[in-house]
Amino acid sequence: MQAPTPVDEAARAGVDLDAVPRAASDPAGLAEQIRTAEEGIRNPATTAPEMAYHGHLQQVAYRALAVRPDWDGPVAAALPEELRPVMAANVMAGRELRRPHRKPQTKLPAWRIVEPAPAEELRAYYEEGEARYGVPWEYLAAVNLTETRMGRIRGLSSAGAQGPMQFIPSTWASYGEGDINDPHDAIISAARYLAANGGGDGNLANALYRYNPVSWYVKAVTAYAEQMVADERAYLGYHGWQVYYATELGDVLLPVGYESTERRPVTPADIG
Repeated sequence: MQAPTPVDEAARAGVDLDAVPRAASDPAGLAEQIRTAEEGIRNPATTAPEMAYHGHLQQVAYRALAVRPDWDGPVAAALPEELRPVMAANVMAGRELRRPHRKPQTKLPAWRIVEPAPAEELRAYYEEGEARYGVPWEYLAAVNLTETRMGRIRGLSSAGAQGPMQFIPSTWASYGEGDINDPHDAIISAARYLAANGGGDGNLANALYRYNPVSWYVKAVTAYAEQMVADERAYLGYHGWQVYYATELGDVLLPVGYESTERRPVTPADIG
């Protein structure tokens, strides 16, 4: 008899790979979600649909833990020892990225959410950037993840930044080549900019600070990048992260197809 595929196993376990994962409501449940996601991401037998699900599950679990520091101890204690530093790094990064948003948003953003380029295509662009400018591909991926969830977000930032790597027009005028909204051109231009600021010579902290001059940004991007340095399969999990927007009513998932030309008030119906 042929061995069951991972998708067969998922179906047998009652997992709907198309369902939106929900974070568990207690530390033990959250630890189990993190273990399931991290082990699935690291398993070479995991299929593409499973990988997308595991990445999304990983994301919602870490987002939930990021706002519950009192659960850190119980969750870590329930995880295998090798996953504890992974948990700590991802939760730290999530908390750092929340620092500038002390007041939850009351309105949803004027964004359009699109499918990102495939993981293997983006990785080829990151590796091209590394080959040309010496900036490790994992750091380019981490910037792309942090800025626009690998290119899912289309829209201007509050500072007027554009494209999948969020260049402000003046920086693009100096370092950009091609189309600011094209993933390849934006990633290569980001590598050029980071290299010009020491990223190609190992001074990645300075390069990232020049990219976005706040310490929380440097810490978060570095944490994500170092997870990929430690295990390149972590990249595949991050590629599955979706666009969540923290509001006064809770996290709102902005799915592919979301589009708004102006900010609008968040309502209970937006909370899935």
